[in-house]
Amino acid sequence: MKLWLRRIHLGLALISGLFLLIVSLTGAVMIYAKDIQHLIEPEKWQVTPQKNLMHYDELIQNVQAQTKQKITFFMPEQAPNAAWQFRLANKHYASVNPYSGSVLNVYESTDTIYGFAMGLHRWLLFENSKGEKTFRNWMSVCALLLLINVLLGFYLWVKPKNRVKRLAIKPKAKFRVLMYQLHTVLGVYFFIPLMLIAFTGMAFNWKTQTQSVLEFVTLNKVEQRPKAPKVITPSQATLNYNEAIKNAENVFPDGKLYRIYLPKKDDEAIALRMQNPGESHAYSWVWTNPFTGKVLNSFDASKTNFTTQAWNFKYKFHIGDFAGPIVQFLWLLIALSLAFFIVSGVYFWLKRHKWK
Repeated sequence: MKLWLRRIHLGLALISGLFLLIVSLTGAVMIYAKDIQHLIEPEKWQVTPQKNLMHYDELIQNVQAQTKQKITFFMPEQAPNAAWQFRLANKHYASVNPYSGSVLNVYESTDTIYGFAMGLHRWLLFENSKGEKTFRNWMSVCALLLLINVLLGFYLWVKPKNRVKRLAIKPKAKFRVLMYQLHTVLGVYFFIPLMLIAFTGMAFNWKTQTQSVLEFVTLNKVEQRPKAPKVITPSQATLNYNEAIKNAENVFPDGKLYRIYLPKKDDEAIALRMQNPGESHAYSWVWTNPFTGKVLNSFDASKTNFTTQAWNFKYKFHIGDFAGPIVQFLWLLIALSLAFFIVSGVYFWLKRHKWK
């Protein structure tokens, strides 16, 4: 039985190893990718703070005039020296100085270190002619295989006796023995976070299935935000973004503004995505009429049930951005440990078959 479990453990690693190696390295890069990008090209991502930000109406008009593209959403930054990022209708992005309205950089997501790493991490950068990311499912399958393999590895450690003694690492041991000890010890120590990271990784693509698992475990349902309300376009249609956004922000005065979605059609509202106190990420929403500025509806995600809060926590947990730089560094080690498990597993297989 133990022999067959070891073979399955190794077989799953060989099937998914190359892809999990990509996941490991890109996941590690993504933790600090934006910091690196801003460090090597500060002129594209950082600005000199000034006394007043440009009014939203004027800022939006400036960006659309310079890029010749409609804006779908943009992301106001909390840091005063950070450029704001605008998503354009052609799916490109514009990095903009919010004080002057000048466009600093127009780019595709994969032009940045973070965007390239994320595309490789989640769908291997491949899109077909219809724009479908067909490798999403395969990467989710690999995450599932990782989850199963972590469980198998843990079982192989916990089943025999003297399991605590086998957590020792002897630096002076032979290389093969040392590799095996590191493989076992790191696998045990990182067992729970690797399981949860794999599960939350699947949740980005297999939303329905993973949400059902969470609801089954917690015996409750994830609360869904309400649908965006529709607006009636007045006969004298004049957009008033300033008033609409200001009124929306007043709904949650203690919240942090994350994204502003502009209407694509005349009957659509402006949508503000915000992070209220008590939220791990921005999942609260406010909708306002872009013509009159009237608040149409709101959703405070900080007041949702535990199951919803746990579901919303998946993104921050997956990237390790929830408890400061120490946890981020720990997540870096966990990401790199996955590469070590793959490499060491292949090494053991080659040794067992006497290949050199």
